[in-house]
Amino acid sequence: PAETACRFQVVASFLPHSRVKTALFWQFLLQSYNAGFSHVNRNTSVKATSLKHLLLIASTVSYTTVAGALPQIFINRLRVRSPPLQTFCRSILPIPLSAALAFLTVFTVRNEETETGIQVFDSDGNLVGVSRAAGEKAVWDTALSRAALFGTTAAVPNLLILLLQRTRFFQRNSLLVAPCRHISAAFVLCLMIPVSFSLFSQVGTIKRERAGQELLAGAPGEELYYHRGL
Repeated sequence: PAETACRFQVVASFLPHSRVKTALFWQFLLQSYNAGFSHVNRNTSVKATSLKHLLLIASTVSYTTVAGALPQIFINRLRVRSPPLQTFCRSILPIPLSAALAFLTVFTVRNEETETGIQVFDSDGNLVGVSRAAGEKAVWDTALSRAALFGTTAAVPNLLILLLQRTRFFQRNSLLVAPCRHISAAFVLCLMIPVSFSLFSQVGTIKRERAGQELLAGAPGEELYYHRGL
């Protein structure tokens, strides 16, 4: 039930809205979920969460919420009435915006891993040390996979609806557009979740010489291993 509720709010946030307050509400739920998921599923080499980091998460949710609602803000505040501009704001702009905000959220929420580093292990599972380079790689790969998830979930339904609206059938039956958008968004999200998680292995590897000078003599073999997180 909890997973279903989370998927519902993700799908709802990708749908067009008529009011700014509605867009902000669903974006707040989406960005809160994204930030919380990123924090809970981070690499836990640093177990304690500082007050500074909690404030960083809260501020990240705040500005990504506003940024995610920008298409609707543009339409309402600038009183956009031109159909091509409305199509751009509702169907095209959310695609790169969703991907960029998803990437930014992961990169910001898990920024602590790039500063303090994460634990790396040898091929036998023995702890070798802490590497900032491994932390940067883990966060970068996770941010890319999250951007792929949200970007694709925003792109496919919007582009599909744009194509369907050109057909005579949907021009005569315009009430079918909204259900098709809902169903396609939910389908793409369910399909992309396992795909995005599998883009990069959960157990990442890094060349020993890239992991840090202090780790060069710490373990045999050319590669070290780390847990990427989700």
